[in-house]
Amino acid sequence: MDRVPVSLTVGGQQYRIVASVPEETLRKFAEVVDTRIRALVPKGKPVPASAILLAAIALAHDLDEERGKRDAIEARSRDLLRRLLTRIDEALEGADEGAGEEGGETPPPPPSQTL
Repeated sequence: MDRVPVSLTVGGQQYRIVASVPEETLRKFAEVVDTRIRALVPKGKPVPASAILLAAIALAHDLDEERGKRDAIEARSRDLLRRLLTRIDEALEGADEGAGEEGGETPPPPPSQTL
């Protein structure tokens, strides 16, 4: 992938960025940051460095919350899968025990026919 400089405007400031991600991705991320900054600074006012810092902290907070949600979903999924596998194992063990009580051994498979 070519590492071509991309001009981005964030918080009213022009930045030239060189990155290994596609230009569309950089522009999307810059728009997210710019939107958060515009929510903090009244229109027409200069953007102080503190607003950029607050936007970065707010975005980091959002990311942390989403990671927490993902971790909780993964933990619930693992627990459900573990419980399901336990139930399947118990059902299979019960089926094995029931087959042994009814007729002794499991009957052999039917002979294969050769043509």
